Amino acid sequence: MKRLPFYLVEISPWPITTAVRRIIITIGIINWFHSKRTNILIIRIIIIIIRIYQWWRDISREATYIGKHTSHTQNSLRLGIILFITREICFFCSFFWSFFHIRISPSIEIGAHWPPIGIQPIDPIRIPLLNTATLLFSGFLVTWSHHKLIIKKLLKSSILLIITIIIGIYFSYLQITEYNYTSFRIADSVFGSTFFIITGFHGIHVIIGSLFLLSILTRILNNHFSRNHHFGFEAAAWYWHFVDVVWILLYISIYWWGSL
Repeated sequence: MKRLPFYLVEISPWPITTAVRRIIITIGIINWFHSKRTNILIIRIIIIIIRIYQWWRDISREATYIGKHTSHTQNSLRLGIILFITREICFFCSFFWSFFHIRISPSIEIGAHWPPIGIQPIDPIRIPLLNTATLLFSGFLVTWSHHKLIIKKLLKSSILLIITIIIGIYFSYLQITEYNYTSFRIADSVFGSTFFIITGFHGIHVIIGSLFLLSILTRILNNHFSRNHHFGFEAAAWYWHFVDVVWILLYISIYWWGSL
């Protein structure tokens, strides 16, 4: 058999089971919208998190203990994460495009006025500004942690990464607090729908990024990374910086410009 310079992934049950679980979660979200019941949805989310953990565990074994992730494989993984982030950029661009369209030219249905009559926008100087500061600081910390990993200071790298994860959790907490105190809801005109959809999807990405960093922290504590073999950390850092950039654009356009 011809020996290839890259790793051909073996048959795994995790992609298909994760895909099925995501479909079930989508159905659960729709059921939640109609029946207001979250018990089944929470159970399904826990199950898919377990599936993702098992999948990432197998990938970590392939990279760390089996030695399947050669330099060619790592280059392919880098291209994969770049394409993934590019897809997410296009995903958010579609929402920003819809917001810019209605913001620049308010339709007659909302009184040809922005913000729509009866909508009190969120003050961008309060919680949104605090969220911006915390998320930008977390981006600095994850870069610093990556640098400490490269120079083999694993303890400092772990501490910085723990602080970053705590800040990510704090950001999510502030986002939920902000939702509880808004004077409008998702059904309140196009303002409410675009606001909650964009900020909600960004919040989901923050939660995913926090879980991503948590898995990297576990690998650091288990001494899985070296100076020349730490692509997992790079991928998590790229994703976290992507989340930071999206939030900056979101803060400027939705919170600041959108409240004028």
